[in-house]
Amino acid sequence: MTDGKPDLSGFERRELAVAGGRVSYLAGGSGPPLVLVHGLGGMATNWRLVAPELARERRLVIPDLPGHGRSDPLGERQRTLDPFAEAVLAVADAERALPAPFVGHSLGGLVSLHAAARRPEAVQGLVLAAAAGISSSTRVSHAVVTVLGVVQPGKLAGRRARAISHSPSGRRFAFWWGVSDPVGLDPEMAHAFLEGPPLHTDTLTAGQALVVSDPRTDLDRVRCPALCLWGADDTWVPVADGLEYARRLRAPLRVIAGCGHLSIGERPDIVTRAIRDFLESLETG
Repeated sequence: MTDGKPDLSGFERRELAVAGGRVSYLAGGSGPPLVLVHGLGGMATNWRLVAPELARERRLVIPDLPGHGRSDPLGERQRTLDPFAEAVLAVADAERALPAPFVGHSLGGLVSLHAAARRPEAVQGLVLAAAAGISSSTRVSHAVVTVLGVVQPGKLAGRRARAISHSPSGRRFAFWWGVSDPVGLDPEMAHAFLEGPPLHTDTLTAGQALVVSDPRTDLDRVRCPALCLWGADDTWVPVADGLEYARRLRAPLRVIAGCGHLSIGERPDIVTRAIRDFLESLETG
C-alpha cells in the first residue's frame, strides 16, 4: 500500500500490514538492497542527507519503527526489542530486499543487532552508528528514557519545527545534547529531526525495551562483518560503548572528529563515505 507522497525526493512512502498494525516505510533507489534503521524518537526521514546519496547505487528500505512516525504502535507493551527487529525484517522481506546489509543509528543499531542475531542469513553486514544498548542499561538511563517517553518534550518542539530549525538559537536550544555544533547543523536536517515527535504514538515502549536490553548477551550470535561508527563528542552514547562493540564484534571502530550523537545529520558526508567503504569491503571480500 502506498499514499504516493514522497517524504524524500526519489523515495516512495509505503505501508505493510503486520501483526498488531501497519509499518510505514520509504523505498527508493536501485541496485543491491540496503536497510536503514533510525533511532529512538526518530523516523525514516532522519536519513534525509544520507539516503539520497546511497540510493545512487543501492535500493533502500527505510522503515519508521513501530510507534514512530507513521507506523502504528505495537499491539501490546514489550519488554524486548525483538518485535521491532521482526517488523524491520518483515518490511525488508515484503520488498524482497533480503539478504541485505543493515545500517542502524542509535536504537536502530541495537534493533539491527537483534535482527542479525535472530536471522543471521538475512543480515549480510552491520554498520552501527552510535549504537545504543551498553551504557543505556543503567538506572539513570532508565529514568531519563521513562521521563522523556512520558513528558515527550519533542512534541512541543516539533509543533514549531520550521521556526526552531531555521533559527541559530533555536537549533542551539533543541540540539545542544545531540550535536557538536548545533548552530552549524543544516536547517533542513534539523527540521527532519524535529518533525517526527508530533507524529509518534508510542516511543516509550521502545525506550523501555532499550534500557532493559543488554546486547552483550547476544553479540556472539552475530556472524556478519560489522563497522562501528561514532562521533568523538557523543555524550549520549559514549565512544567507550563503540570500543566495547568493536572489541566484542571484532570490528573496526571509526571515530568522527567534531561530531556528536546525531552523526547521520551532523556529518552525513563522512557517514555516507564510511557506509560506502564498508559495503565495498563486503563485495570484495
